[in-house]
Amino acid sequence: MTIAGLITTESTLGPRETVERLVAEIARRGLTIFARIDHAAGAAAAGLPLNPTELVIFGNAKGGTPLMQQAQTAGIDLPLKALVWQDGHGRTWLSYNDPLWIAERHEITPERVPNLKMMTGLLADLAAAATAAA
Repeated sequence: MTIAGLITTESTLGPRETVERLVAEIARRGLTIFARIDHAAGAAAAGLPLNPTELVIFGNAKGGTPLMQQAQTAGIDLPLKALVWQDGHGRTWLSYNDPLWIAERHEITPERVPNLKMMTGLLADLAAAATAAA
């Protein structure tokens, strides 16, 4: 699966365990979890089927503000988000926006926001911690 600006990692775990490990790792790193949105529960409440799909919104002002100082429109893509979802074959995935794509989308010069590399590494580390068998 290739979607511009989206990084997707297959999980060796089910959706519930993947999202719980993601949330635990976010908290362990001292980041704020702003919201968890269970799209499957919302669909079920509307009488519609949807495989497990949960969005976790998280971050901190020190990470996102430098991007918004360059282009306030980056606030539409911040705070950071990770989507844990199960496909029609029962495989679990974790997807998130590539910070470099966010910068490109909002015409932010990456050299002017040195924390982009740190943000990219952080997201990759969170994904690895959430999706790999212990």
